[in-house]
Amino acid sequence: MSIVSILKPIIANTLEQLYNQKFDEKSIAINITKPEFEGDYTLVLFSFVKELRKKPEDLGNEIGNKLIAENPQLITSFNIIKGFLNLTISEAFWKNFLYSGYNVKLPKEQPVTQKVMVEYASPNTNKPLHLGHLRNIFLGWSIAEILKSQGAEVQKTSIANDRGIHICKSMVAWQQFANGATPESTGIKGDHLVGDYYVMFGEQYKAEVKKLVEEGMSKEDAEKNAPIMKAAQQMLVDWEQGKPEVVNLWKQMNGWVYDGFSETYTRIGADFYKTYYESEIYLLGKEFVQEGLDKGVFYRKEDGSVWIDLSSEGLDEKLVLRKDGTSVYITQDLGLADEKYKDFPYNQSIYVIADEQNYHMKVLKLILQKLGKPYSDGIYHLSYGMVELPSGRMKTREGTVVDADDLLDELVKVATAKTEELGKVKDFNDTELKELYNTLALGALKFYLLRVDPKKRMIFNPEESIDFHGFTGPFVQYTHARIKSILRNEPVSDNPLGTSPLLPLEKELLVLLEQYDTTIQQAAEEHNPSLLAIYIFNVAKVFNSFYAAHSIRSAETEEKKELRLKIASLTANTIKSAMGLLGIQVPERM
Repeated sequence: MSIVSILKPIIANTLEQLYNQKFDEKSIAINITKPEFEGDYTLVLFSFVKELRKKPEDLGNEIGNKLIAENPQLITSFNIIKGFLNLTISEAFWKNFLYSGYNVKLPKEQPVTQKVMVEYASPNTNKPLHLGHLRNIFLGWSIAEILKSQGAEVQKTSIANDRGIHICKSMVAWQQFANGATPESTGIKGDHLVGDYYVMFGEQYKAEVKKLVEEGMSKEDAEKNAPIMKAAQQMLVDWEQGKPEVVNLWKQMNGWVYDGFSETYTRIGADFYKTYYESEIYLLGKEFVQEGLDKGVFYRKEDGSVWIDLSSEGLDEKLVLRKDGTSVYITQDLGLADEKYKDFPYNQSIYVIADEQNYHMKVLKLILQKLGKPYSDGIYHLSYGMVELPSGRMKTREGTVVDADDLLDELVKVATAKTEELGKVKDFNDTELKELYNTLALGALKFYLLRVDPKKRMIFNPEESIDFHGFTGPFVQYTHARIKSILRNEPVSDNPLGTSPLLPLEKELLVLLEQYDTTIQQAAEEHNPSLLAIYIFNVAKVFNSFYAAHSIRSAETEEKKELRLKIASLTANTIKSAMGLLGIQVPERM
């Protein structure tokens, strides 16, 4: 149980005793005391000032004195800075926290409280996974694990966008230029092979448009009449009509891509309970159209198309069925939301989708709410910003995308070079070195992409991501390995901690370690793994300051040595646990 969860009911009880008035624990705001002030935790007084009609100074003194009088074993002193009551927690509490938790498995198991479905990855089957997909995948996987740690039953899902004109572009290019090439005949990974033909389509299309324009056609007409584009459009018609040779080619090429995806997913540690396929669900949702018309939620225009008017919600009119009776994306997503709920009656369904789809996701949730679907309030869009390179935005059709596999290979090379510079792996065999370099490369990549608030756009810098001294995964991994090295030589005993006072850095590290449970809880509530990444980086940073200032092996007394070994053990366990929730392994030695 965290100190915040201990303090809240105590403070609520104190307020009731002092002022004969009940306060909801949710209204009690407790923050970590700012470093420039004395204290450990701060009670924000402003929410009580108006209601109790007291000056902050008077209120703080009354609450502070009562807390100390009633809880001397927990709170030893207080001070008031404007509307904030800073509380100093007793040393006995910190020592008890350390002694009872230094060797406990983290995070502690929670009872199951809700069902959550997390949809992430959701790639198109016309190209390999790229850097943008990686941010999506790491966010989805991590938030699923964070929610699990808080007692949620979680199912991870993906949707394969395996139909449409973009898929046909790769197929047409393969037909025209491949001469029967396969992953086996070329030695090229299946998703990369198909992606090459998608890029080739773009190049050929551009060349054909240019030629038509040079022959006197307008650019607009040239783009419509380029032979390769017309071939792709015809292929889509043939696919929808079930033409056997087209469907067989579609299955063959998608199969290559799925094999490639599977290899990459295994490498990066992504997993799914179920994958939905657009080709199987794109007709779902049409039943919602008639239901919406019957309920007056939708309306039909004179041309036969069906719409919903969301202008009262600050949006606009939205098409839900074309005049020819064909579905649009929102119709498909209505059906998929329902299908997911049938498979797994969720309390919350999280869609990890880039911020370009913010409008679409608002519309989806609003329509489901207006249709009275029981799961509509549980729709949650985990919106994230795009990843850009220092040179600008990536574009698949122009071949400027950074493929996930290529990026990982490059990072392994960087991890190898930087580790060998340090010269501390001479006793590793080849297998151990290969595992270490992969662990560092993947840790660097995941940490770099997860350390930024999901809502923010970000620029990815590969060299910076793998710095052993910066705000990076390898810095945290190295700290863990350093602690494990200490503990291998100096095992932790179960001896009591003694009575010598905590030194400032010992206490600072303990206070930070105690905040782990609260940080996970906040990351779960806000669907924001970056809170956990920032937290564990700070833990590693403070540990290194603590270790530089205070010897563990040659501590002043045996009592201090035991204390510091237990602090080191708790730090290592916390790093391993937090990094695990981010999907990052931490080596035992480096």
